[in-house]
Amino acid sequence: MREEPVVENRRQCVSNLRGRGRRVAAAATAAGLFALLGLAAGPAGASATPFIAPFTQTTTLASTVPANGDQNPYGIVTVPRSVGKLRAGDTLVSNFNNEGPTDSSGNPTSGGNQGEGTTIVEFNPDGSNPQLFAQLDPADFPGGVGLTTALSVLSNGYVVVGNLPTTDGTSATATAGALIVLDPQGHVAERISGGPINGPWDSTSVSRGPLTVLFVTNVLNGTVAASPNTVDGGTVVRIVLFTLPGLRPIVLSEQVIATGFAERTDPAALVVGPTGVGLGANGTLYVADTVNSRIAAIPDALGRLTPATGGGQTLTAGSVTNMQGALNAPLGLTIAPNGDVLTANGGDGNLVETAPNGTQMAQTTIDTNNGNGAGDLFGLTLAPRNAGVLFVDDFDNTLRLLH
Repeated sequence: MREEPVVENRRQCVSNLRGRGRRVAAAATAAGLFALLGLAAGPAGASATPFIAPFTQTTTLASTVPANGDQNPYGIVTVPRSVGKLRAGDTLVSNFNNEGPTDSSGNPTSGGNQGEGTTIVEFNPDGSNPQLFAQLDPADFPGGVGLTTALSVLSNGYVVVGNLPTTDGTSATATAGALIVLDPQGHVAERISGGPINGPWDSTSVSRGPLTVLFVTNVLNGTVAASPNTVDGGTVVRIVLFTLPGLRPIVLSEQVIATGFAERTDPAALVVGPTGVGLGANGTLYVADTVNSRIAAIPDALGRLTPATGGGQTLTAGSVTNMQGALNAPLGLTIAPNGDVLTANGGDGNLVETAPNGTQMAQTTIDTNNGNGAGDLFGLTLAPRNAGVLFVDDFDNTLRLLH
């Protein structure tokens, strides 16, 4: 008897999942997700030594500006394995702004319009050999493109990037946007939009086997209508995806797991709201609450079926302006190998390390452009082999390394 090809088996599996979809995800218990993703629930204390303690030098690796002149790098992620155009250990960077006007010599005279960037650039681990991974056509997307900090590489090599587009660089024309799914060659495979997706601003993901859980922060719920007032409409959405190699991801479920994050529009930053997001080994999701200079904690992020209200629990708070702590409008966030939370301040040029028990373990200055680095930092990620912290600098459009 002739055996069916593997691809036919996969197609049948996909067909079954499309028919069952949300029922499959609804049957997954919190314990099941923890077991599948290799996480262990339980409290975590302070680490003995801060992860960033050995790193004392900051090096500029490369310009993030591609051939079309896109600027304002926001998202950054390290590629976990080689597939298609993606090379293991490389760094992807997404751009939020377009080039903007130029002078008679062709040099940009401004940072371009926010919400009109269309490119993702790929760099070698040392920042060399920049290659264009993807350039999206604004005509293909309602309202335009504008690639945000929400940038994740899934286990099957597909890339998910958030878009929060504008037509003139102002919040007045901002629209809900979507999560754009790109195949490993950088081509658009699909869009995840509507429902709880409203201004996807940052993301993180965790995968095991055929299952990927994607966490996305949203910053436009009520924000534009209330401009310029602060509203507590920011959310975090958990999206469960079925991710087999060679096949585009299938959405199994979407669940709002946190509400009540402060957000507001801003002429300089377009919108300010919940940004960096990272999943701890204890199953707690950490979120950078930029408006309130705090790190929020959402317990049982993988399994909870009801949203944490009020912006979740406060892990640590306080800014240098009121002498309560080192947080100063945190934006980018990632989890260190020791379980600590790393955040990049938008209000100054500092990187802050916080233990899972809320203790602020260390801080170091990683940017002094623009005076004190205010407004320069956004996304960050761990360097390959945990040999430092990679981050983007919006002031001079560069990829940099703390090592």
